[in-house]
Amino acid sequence: MPPAARRVRVRTYDPARSRAALTGQAEALRTAVHRLCAHADADDLLAGPTRLGEWRVRELVAHLGSVFDAVTDNLGLPAGDGAPLSPTDWVSATRGGAPDIAAAAGQRTGQAFAGTPAQVSAALGAAIDRCLAVLADDHAPGLLIPTCFGPMLLSDHLVTRLVETVVHADDLADATAPGSEFPHDRQALAACTRLLADALAVQAPGGAVELRVPPFAVVQCVEGPRHTRGTPPNVVETSPLTWIRLATGRLEWARALDVAQLTASGERSDLSRLLPVMG
Repeated sequence: MPPAARRVRVRTYDPARSRAALTGQAEALRTAVHRLCAHADADDLLAGPTRLGEWRVRELVAHLGSVFDAVTDNLGLPAGDGAPLSPTDWVSATRGGAPDIAAAAGQRTGQAFAGTPAQVSAALGAAIDRCLAVLADDHAPGLLIPTCFGPMLLSDHLVTRLVETVVHADDLADATAPGSEFPHDRQALAACTRLLADALAVQAPGGAVELRVPPFAVVQCVEGPRHTRGTPPNVVETSPLTWIRLATGRLEWARALDVAQLTASGERSDLSRLLPVMG
């Protein structure tokens, strides 16, 4: 095994904690979308823009529904051949999957999420209920589930659902209540932060830079002299939500520095060329 590969620690996730975190995040999303759709101006709010290109809020909510249905619809189907994708493999694969994801959201908007605001809220609630119901059953530890990028262990796939729900809940808050912060489930936020930090370490292996995202993650990355003791010469530190926005292309590196949401010290600490890590 190459030295760089040995430096990337493979993180594991407890399935029970992931299910609990997804339940918490799902209920927060259900509440947020219900309030949005009960607003007097709900039609206008659903037609409002998001920071996701041509997506309107309605498409964003439709995509959130598909995040949950990806579990419900695929659980029990043949997973196909090939080695299971790891969560960091999945993160890297998303960088080429944006067009297909956008097309799927548009299709869902023309179906279950095309109705009145009340029907949109009900459609998301139904997707959440279906997903949580199937996850309440016992599943074999090695159960594989097919995804658009390849087979994954169900336990790992749940972590990707946490990433999707955290990232897009933040998109929803930005679109409907700019400046506000979505009430993320703490464990969902932690899993999302850690996976995106681990993905950076996999995509840019090395030990020259230490990325700190307190209180959830610390990873080393970037080729160069490896730090072993004392204060690292190249350190990047930021908050979980800022890191998630940087890692997914929602926030530019220079902007984060300008508004003091990010500190970067050392000649190798500029990670902007490595971002985003997820599409």
